[in-house]
Amino acid sequence: MGYLHEGHISLVKAAKEQCDVVAASIYVNPTQFSANEDFGVYPRSEAEDLRKLAEAGCVAVFMPAALYHPGSGGSGSAANAAMVVGASDAVDPEAHETWVTVERLSQGLCAKTRPHFFRGVCTVVTKLFHIVEPDAAFFGKKDYQQWRVIQRMVRDLDMAIDVVGMPICREADGLAMSSRNALLTPEDRQRCVCISQALAAAREAAVGGTATAAAELQRQVADAIAAGGGRVDYVEVVDARTLRPVDDAKGREALIAVAAFYGKVRLIDNVDFKA
Repeated sequence: MGYLHEGHISLVKAAKEQCDVVAASIYVNPTQFSANEDFGVYPRSEAEDLRKLAEAGCVAVFMPAALYHPGSGGSGSAANAAMVVGASDAVDPEAHETWVTVERLSQGLCAKTRPHFFRGVCTVVTKLFHIVEPDAAFFGKKDYQQWRVIQRMVRDLDMAIDVVGMPICREADGLAMSSRNALLTPEDRQRCVCISQALAAAREAAVGGTATAAAELQRQVADAIAAGGGRVDYVEVVDARTLRPVDDAKGREALIAVAAFYGKVRLIDNVDFKA
């Protein structure tokens, strides 16, 4: 969605190694936000983004003003604002009303508190795939649930696209790279490092066998984040493929996923492992 960092650029570089031509899209998708979220203040830096993409070897950038039929709501930024979930209760008979939904994988984790989110993701990614027609698409695993949802959507709808998941890129202190990091206060930027530290400790405990029960791992991570000044949205231990909650991580490919608030900024992170 723009405001690119080294995590995004790593996707371009990976695509360049595997593909002949690399294209990128920049679009702050309004249907991934609700009326009480940060669509209006989400960081944007189009000129700098284009420079970074060109330097990384991207040859084309798709930057639509809007991707939804606005009805009577106008076009461009006005159409985008009108598509924010809950922005208006009025029903416009000419407005966009076709959506793509992946049923089960779009439940739980981030969808518990953001039930609109993956419908917006799947619909806009389907539109992008339809317009651009890529052979492969690269997604960062920081948004692990999003990656799995798009994988399933592509499989179920028989899209001839290879959906590639790439490792999380982190800052030197371990914080997962995110465009939203720019919205953190200096104090919260220091505090939020406890997310990655807590996840690393939980993974070590699970792999080492000292703690594999999901309830214990979740408690350890949640307590560490709260002690570090964060407000936990969720901490869950799930099967890394199906995203179903598990009671115990022992003997399986598992994922510990986290969302936490620092002020009004919501951050997500995760670690996967086999205990």
